[in-house]
Amino acid sequence: MRRVLLLPALILLSAPSVAQSPQSVRADDRANWVRAVAAGYKAAFLCGGIFNAGRSERQIEAVELKGIYPEYEEIVPTLNARVDRRRGIVAVTFDRALPPRYASWQAGRGCTLAPIGAAALPAARSAPPPPAGADPRPWPMGDAGVAPRPSAALERVIEHAFAGTTYGHGTDTLGVVVLRDGRVVAERYRDGFGPFVANRTWSVAKSITGTLVGMSGVDPRRPANIREWQSAYGIDPRARITLDHLLRMSSGLHSDTAGNRTDAIYFGGTTVGEQATGWPLSSRPGERFRYANNDIMLAARSLRASLGDVRYRALPQRLFTALGMRHTVAQSDWRDNYIASSDMWTTARDLARLGQFWLQDGVWQGRRLLPAGWMRYMTTPKGPQPDRSEGYGASIWLFGPAQGLPAGSYSAQGNRGQYVMVVPAHRLVIVRRGEDPGSARFDVARFAADVIAAP
Repeated sequence: MRRVLLLPALILLSAPSVAQSPQSVRADDRANWVRAVAAGYKAAFLCGGIFNAGRSERQIEAVELKGIYPEYEEIVPTLNARVDRRRGIVAVTFDRALPPRYASWQAGRGCTLAPIGAAALPAARSAPPPPAGADPRPWPMGDAGVAPRPSAALERVIEHAFAGTTYGHGTDTLGVVVLRDGRVVAERYRDGFGPFVANRTWSVAKSITGTLVGMSGVDPRRPANIREWQSAYGIDPRARITLDHLLRMSSGLHSDTAGNRTDAIYFGGTTVGEQATGWPLSSRPGERFRYANNDIMLAARSLRASLGDVRYRALPQRLFTALGMRHTVAQSDWRDNYIASSDMWTTARDLARLGQFWLQDGVWQGRRLLPAGWMRYMTTPKGPQPDRSEGYGASIWLFGPAQGLPAGSYSAQGNRGQYVMVVPAHRLVIVRRGEDPGSARFDVARFAADVIAAP
């Protein structure tokens, strides 16, 4: 708050040194905004890491809060955080005139950020329990019987994945799980992590959202059900955007950055309905590919309107429960919109289950959960494609000989090195979890090729 703006005009005239130019006001406003978002970043990751994953504040600060977006990295360590373990609330102070940034945990919902300037949201009624341990049911529904015995060659490949040099200089691997024919043949974690320690999916959530659209039964060829685009006059051209356009990143919507960073939603407490629905068109729907968080968040928001709040809220948990993904949670904004482009927490084993589900064409334990042909839909390129060697289907990246992999391979991918690679030709699912800092990039195609080559 600028106290000088509240002073009488006479005092302002007698003390010109206090006045600020428009340029300095804008600079201060920008700086305050960055601090507020940095505080939200810290609150979100402390809340998720402590209450979703059972990690300590010190561990989170050393791993998840290092090598982050550069505009926040220097600020985050300077911000004081208070963790209320009894109520499941994290508060991060960032400004003398505004309340802290609050993240509140609730069972089955994970952590939710309050908007900037708001008090904490309703918290857990009792102290959050520690994250669940091993499920006594046999693999794949549970964890019993998992006893990987990788070959010496495969063990060397996995070891190289943790070296931080072989598949990308400076990369930081947290966990690797390899399934062959549905069995865990290799598994390894870095210190502080393990088979029941979750971390954020980042954009792997996009492919989970594509899966949820299939489970919903909503026809992706129909216009997206976004009420902000609907008008009695029929003049909003965005009403022609289909759910398919959103899943394929071909909506034609403008976004302010390449990759469409949505920090205001992820860490600022702005809701999906407030921001993602407001972008105008910059090209006709279906005409160009532009990777965008907004497109997938809008796909999930369309599901909410089509299914109704009760079915919408239950949809992710239907999938997670059916597959035995009991360490996975989908988080939402404070108006109950899933932040479905990024904000889910899960483990490497749970993602391996998901990859095996995809490999089995949406059939699990003898039950068909996805419509026949849905995985073919997700993994078939259609319309405009990205300007890179990999292709894109409906919410999932496509690989093949151009990347040194068999035709028909595909991968869910997320920031800081999250990968679920499926290689149907070899009946393989390869999960790599990471916290790759800054510009470090893990070469998942080369890693997958080496896994394939290992006997």
